[in-house]
Amino acid sequence: MTTEKRRAPAGAAVLRDEITTAIRRALMQELAAVGYGRLSIEAVARRAGVSKTAIYRRWSSKLDLVLEIVAAAAHGKLPALDTGTLRGDLALLFQAVAHALRHPLASQIIPDLLAEAARNPSIDATLRQVLHARQQEIGGRLVTRAVQRGELPADTELDAAIDLIVGPLYWRLAIARLPLTDGYLDNLVESVAAGLGADSVLPRPRAAPISG
Repeated sequence: MTTEKRRAPAGAAVLRDEITTAIRRALMQELAAVGYGRLSIEAVARRAGVSKTAIYRRWSSKLDLVLEIVAAAAHGKLPALDTGTLRGDLALLFQAVAHALRHPLASQIIPDLLAEAARNPSIDATLRQVLHARQQEIGGRLVTRAVQRGELPADTELDAAIDLIVGPLYWRLAIARLPLTDGYLDNLVESVAAGLGADSVLPRPRAAPISG
């Protein structure tokens, strides 16, 4: 009795995970190096060490490739923002976002894509959709918990609050092009908390001296 090995159907594409990962990594590196306008599938393939066919099996164009990567990056995992206080949640969020934005690839790619979005309706629509959804998800939970704890007024306007929370970081990275230092983030926590209407942090009373 002979045993025959099963073969994949003729023409079937086997999409290996390690190749997909290599392509995504190469895209990020190439996008940071040359920007979206000069990005080419050929260059991404060379950097990834794969054929152009391997890319086109997964994505139909460089636009589809970039949009998927942007959407995946926007939905990256963040730490659970539930420290028990508004200021603690803000500090943790700002630290996590700053850590991601300090990465050289992110600091080069994000401003380029924001500029490209002004010229490309597809990129603009995707950025608006994924970033808005992510902001609503993260900022909405943060603000809602602060209202439930009594740290923010019950009539806090959610959209305006979320804009106040996320806006300064994007402005500093994409427009001002200034570093996100720890001192800046600390001051930002207090400024945003005050802007949202949170009570000021009162200094702790000194403990009474122990009489002998």
